[in-house]
Parts: sequence; structure tokens; C-alpha cells
Amino acid sequence: MVILSKGTLDMVYPAFMIATTGATMGKDVHMFFTFWGMNAITKNTSANLKVAPVGNPGLPMPNILGMIPGMTSMATRMMRGRIVKAKVPSIPEMIKTAKDLGVKLHACSTTLEVMGTTKDMLIPEVDDIVGAATMLELGQGGQIIFI
Repeated sequence: MVILSKGTLDMVYPAFMIATTGATMGKDVHMFFTFWGMNAITKNTSANLKVAPVGNPGLPMPNILGMIPGMTSMATRMMRGRIVKAKVPSIPEMIKTAKDLGVKLHACSTTLEVMGTTKDMLIPEVDDIVGAATMLELGQGGQIIFI
């Protein structure tokens, strides 16, 4: 079980990399998208994820520079350039690969309600909408990775 609560490019990629690797190894993999992680499975945001420079100590610049207008776009362009150069698939391609490998995508019912998101706003690859109890049942006996 991979729980994704963050919706930035640098958080969504690791979640799908872990999920697809697990599925390739023959593991039964479920992904649970909650709070900002819903950005990865919402139609108007899934292909346009950004990197947040403010509060991101991993970026190669002083953190205070992240507040300058345009820095989010610059950090996102930089990361996307590195992704392309490394020949890493796009997020939509990662989603397709995950589905082809049998990874199950679950949207959090409470988050949908809190964020005002409806089922028709989600990408078609989402398997279902479940609550935390169902998510815990799906992950029972296995590893739970929280991102």
C-alpha cells in the first residue's frame, strides 16, 4: 500500500516508482490518494504537477529564493528537464504503466468531500473511492508506505 498525501511532482514520481516496481516484482499494490495527493488523479491537475520551491530544502538554491515570483515555474521546468534527460516516463505514462501492471488506484472519500472534488473530476484509471477503514483493510498484512 502506497499512501500519497503530497501532490507535487517530486512526491508523485516516487510513489508511482515504488508502486510500479512492487507490481513488477509480483506484489499486490494499492495506491491511496488523500489530501494534496489527489492532484495526481484529478483530470485538470494530474498532467500539470509542479515542484514547490518554498520549504523544499532539497532544491539547489537558498530556500528564501523560493518565494520570488516565477520560482515555482523555474523549479518545475528544471525538474521536468531532468526527468526528460533521464528518460523517465511522464506522470500520465506512469499511471498507464501502473494500471497495466495491476496497481489499484483508490481515491479517499473524505478528501473528495473536503476538497469539493467529484468522481467525474477524477481520471478514469481510478478504481474506486474508499475511506480510511477500507484502505487499512487493503493494506493489512503488508507494508504501508506513506508519502
